[in-house]
Amino acid sequence: MAVKIVRQTNKITLLGAPTSAAAMSAGLEGAPTALRAAGLVDRLKTIGYAVVDLGDDPVQLYKPDEESPRARNLTRVLASLEALKPRVEQAVKSAALPLILAGDCSVALATVAGARRYFRKVSMIYMDRDADLNTPATTTTGCVDGMVVSHLAGRGAAEMVRFWGEPPLVREPDLALFGVARLDPSEEQLLRNSPLRRYLASDVKRDGPAAAAHAAIDRIRGNGYQFVLHFDVDVIADFTATNYPGTGGLSLDAVREALLVFAQQPELAAIEVTAYNPTKDPDGSGAKLIIDLLAEVLAARLKTLQAAEAAIAPPPVAAAAAAARASAASPEKNASAQDATPATAPGEAWSSDSLDLGSDATASDDASDTASDASESSEESSGSHS
Repeated sequence: MAVKIVRQTNKITLLGAPTSAAAMSAGLEGAPTALRAAGLVDRLKTIGYAVVDLGDDPVQLYKPDEESPRARNLTRVLASLEALKPRVEQAVKSAALPLILAGDCSVALATVAGARRYFRKVSMIYMDRDADLNTPATTTTGCVDGMVVSHLAGRGAAEMVRFWGEPPLVREPDLALFGVARLDPSEEQLLRNSPLRRYLASDVKRDGPAAAAHAAIDRIRGNGYQFVLHFDVDVIADFTATNYPGTGGLSLDAVREALLVFAQQPELAAIEVTAYNPTKDPDGSGAKLIIDLLAEVLAARLKTLQAAEAAIAPPPVAAAAAAARASAASPEKNASAQDATPATAPGEAWSSDSLDLGSDATASDDASDTASDASESSEESSGSHS
């Protein structure tokens, strides 16, 4: 049995993942509380969203871990993931857009795993200044935050790879790096032979943020997958309220332009915001910038999806009359049509799972099996956008 998630385009579920366990210093764990205190929920409501705040997971702090110099604090990192994953599932089931406020980037594994409870395959746009492609074998610091993409793709620390029972969480051709401006030598070597899509900061500047964002979306969702948007705020050039700020890279305007493209896609399954460090933001200007940015792009999303829904919805009187005529003309045909799997409309998605949904869930069971996955091309194009 398939399950249709009928999304409510004006509903957001907020989740906090206060963790710095995968980073190399504390501070990031304060991000969810600080962004709420700076007025995020009120801003989202002002632009037209109904916001359900599910609160925070238990705090997981970075602590020195000299016993595991190649992958530090794995126990705390995994505790954070195990706490977040079922809450992402809950948010997706509610038909809302999950917005995860997180500290370090490791939460990406829990977000994708939670979404995959409902959708067989999930793609990802990984918007970050760093590629996060290290593994315990290549790292110089043991920072698990720098291994997130490798773990998503099924490489790295065994404990992290096993977090999803059937790795990889995301196939490399379904994962796009966007805005990367820092690469370690080992990461550069890996990318030479990897099918990972990549839109480095230099590519985005050359092609234009909107064009690069559309290209990234086209490459990872050609198979019709839902996708998760990972937004690490250090991708913004000269943004100082983060552990590893950098010059160059993508300007705030470029980041905004790309986010506007990503956020308006109906296949967007979840957004996670990471790497904001309130201890490095004494005047709150960093929090304000993030909230302004999120409010702008989510307002555009709401407007776009509501317009799309209005465009495909027939007037109520005409729809009722048409249904009555069809029923009277051919009862058998009408019954057959009711049994058929409806096409996916904006704001809807078909999962691959059969769920026991309560009466309060905003989803409906359908008796038809999901169609088998379309065969995928193994050809990968060359160049910097490969």
